[in-house]
Amino acid sequence: MFTFTLDYWIYMIPAILLVVIAQIWVSSTYRKWGKIPNQSRLSGAETAERLLRSSGLQSVSIEGVRGTLSDHYDPRSHTLRLSMGVANERSVASMAIAAHEIGHAVQHTEGYLPLRFRAALVPVVNIGSNLGWILIFVGLLLRGTLGTQLATIGVAAFALGLIFAVATLPVELNASSRAMHLLTQTGLVQGGQDQRGVRSMLSAAAFTYIAAIAAALLQLLYYASLVAGLGRRRR
Repeated sequence: MFTFTLDYWIYMIPAILLVVIAQIWVSSTYRKWGKIPNQSRLSGAETAERLLRSSGLQSVSIEGVRGTLSDHYDPRSHTLRLSMGVANERSVASMAIAAHEIGHAVQHTEGYLPLRFRAALVPVVNIGSNLGWILIFVGLLLRGTLGTQLATIGVAAFALGLIFAVATLPVELNASSRAMHLLTQTGLVQGGQDQRGVRSMLSAAAFTYIAAIAAALLQLLYYASLVAGLGRRRR
């Protein structure tokens, strides 16, 4: 059953630590570079407007969104949503975050294949993540041949979450690469300090996706070990 056994903690403690480290890294990097003004003296919203114009994406609108580091690009409505801190502050961090989200807008406009693949996975992953653990739980309850089969299907469904996490990484890395290119090309990044700060923000963000992959993999391995144990007991 789903109990907090030693096996559970062996798999999940490293996953939890990685996620916590990633969040601490992002938060501390944001706090550091959020206090340092960028040399262009542009807010995140102004940075976004400049980059949208230079990319020929005037149709993309900019809106505010609540929360901290809740910034994202919505491809359905062609809307860039920036948190108040990012939109209004003239910091290096705000510039980096806004540019990263513009990178996603450019990906969407160009029909970037990895982004389209990830988007296609979303409905399947939503079903798999909700159904997977239910099938595993029912399988462990039933035991026997039917229980093992159901639990195995549950693990396969749950594996879709890992596939999605892996598919997300190249999309995010490419958006960061585009962000750095756009900021350099437009001359908005001026001097070594801005470059270091932007790269630090983008690197910290990238690690969160690596941590997500590792966490998804370890969780999947834990579920797979439960099902493998069920199969051994049946034999």
